[in-house]
Amino acid sequence: MCGRYTLTLERDEFEERFDATFAGEFSPRYNAAPGQRLPVITNDAPETIRRLEWGLVPEWADDPTGGLINARAETLDEKPSFREAYERRRCLVPADGFYEWVETGEGETRPYRVAFDDGRPFAMAGLWERWESETTQTGLDAFGGGVESTDDRPGGPLETFTIVTTEPNDLVADLHHRMAVVLEPDVETRWLAGDESDGLLETYPADEMTASPVSTAVNDPGTDDPSVIDPIDP
Repeated sequence: MCGRYTLTLERDEFEERFDATFAGEFSPRYNAAPGQRLPVITNDAPETIRRLEWGLVPEWADDPTGGLINARAETLDEKPSFREAYERRRCLVPADGFYEWVETGEGETRPYRVAFDDGRPFAMAGLWERWESETTQTGLDAFGGGVESTDDRPGGPLETFTIVTTEPNDLVADLHHRMAVVLEPDVETRWLAGDESDGLLETYPADEMTASPVSTAVNDPGTDDPSVIDPIDP
């Protein structure tokens, strides 16, 4: 799965890489967590980078709690929670790394940050939804961070997203049995446009990626500073 990730580039780098303009303020994120409002690029406005809450709430849900942070690529067109979003509401989730945890024994785990060797940013495949009610509440998942307001207007629509996962490559397989779908740059526009070609959501090769152990400080979703991405001795 993908339960935390990083986006450490500066605003101008962000906008240049994705050929889009950020709507509102932006600060680098070193420990992006579910329940937080994070930058995404949606198919209905690909020229704009805006913040949605991580944890997809289907349009038909009775309430907005228990948002889904991941969606399996193999069943996007089958699961009721994702089927309509897969057909109509896709997004790109910019990142430059993601975390996975490995059991080390006695109930303890060690976090690792997976990124490209050269540190370049990338887009993870995502889906987004809009849930509307007279009042908006926010729920967190198991990996959740601090609750944040999802809309400046009381009772406004709750816009959420999920990250699509697939089988891991050889590197990530040593850490977890799933990994985020990392899109090749030339595939990003096809994903947003609704392309359903076979292989679009295939596993990204491990050749140019690295996995580095990092401090357990990242376990706390409230810890979001540059030090958490620094590699340490395992």
